[in-house]
Amino acid sequence: MSVHSEVKKITTHVLQEMKRSGEKISMLTAYDFSLAGIIDDAGIDVILVGDSASNVMAGHETTLPITLDQMIYHASSVVRAVKRALVVVDLPFGSYQGNSKEALQSAIRIMKESGAHAVKLEGGREVKESIERILTAGVPVMGHLGLTPQSIYKFGTYVVRAREEEEAKRLIEDAHILEAAGCFAIVLEKIPAALAAIVSQEVKIPVIGIGAGNGVDGQVLVLHDMLGINNEFHPRFLRRYLNLYDDIKAATAKYITDVKSRDFPNSKEQY
Repeated sequence: MSVHSEVKKITTHVLQEMKRSGEKISMLTAYDFSLAGIIDDAGIDVILVGDSASNVMAGHETTLPITLDQMIYHASSVVRAVKRALVVVDLPFGSYQGNSKEALQSAIRIMKESGAHAVKLEGGREVKESIERILTAGVPVMGHLGLTPQSIYKFGTYVVRAREEEEAKRLIEDAHILEAAGCFAIVLEKIPAALAAIVSQEVKIPVIGIGAGNGVDGQVLVLHDMLGINNEFHPRFLRRYLNLYDDIKAATAKYITDVKSRDFPNSKEQY
């Protein structure tokens, strides 16, 4: 019996048990009640209410514009649908950087107003104080290293991170810092698979990858990418499980045709 199938509710402790037993952790993003309910019912372990909502829900070019209030709105919608998965919410850009007191207040607002189970924030040693402060309130924290999209203007590009020895060494150090600070898990985004595997072996907490190879403890994808709703994004790490863009477009076209031709509604579809 897997750890995953035995539990009624996924907790941070359950994720730790999954890592210990070698069972991979499945994680997807969700931003609304309807889709969150479907993926929870399917048995997903972790749902991330990602600041990627800024891109896929609001059409922004980066994750930077989304606000704390908007993240709480999305998180509340997701929490209302979820019975089993652990719900983790991104602290948005500007709600924690450089100010641990503000970081704590942001995390408390998310937990109180949305009912979520944990928060996630980007960065290593520079956010250690914020992580420790959030944890004093009993709020679980997930870390995020590698490509950190909130720092996109610093990087200037979404290329693979930590290819150079210096940056790779710093990333491993940061993973240990996050573990020591008390993070219950770490997301590694777009880094070499070999490096991600080293991090996963060296830290005792679960490591979840996106574009970080198969040597980590779990995987995360953006739901809209995985379902093929977003058809303009083609990174190497993405596997599309459906092509909903074409399916929804075709269904809409058929609906339009049926309305225009007076085929819809027919005699059975009216009162």
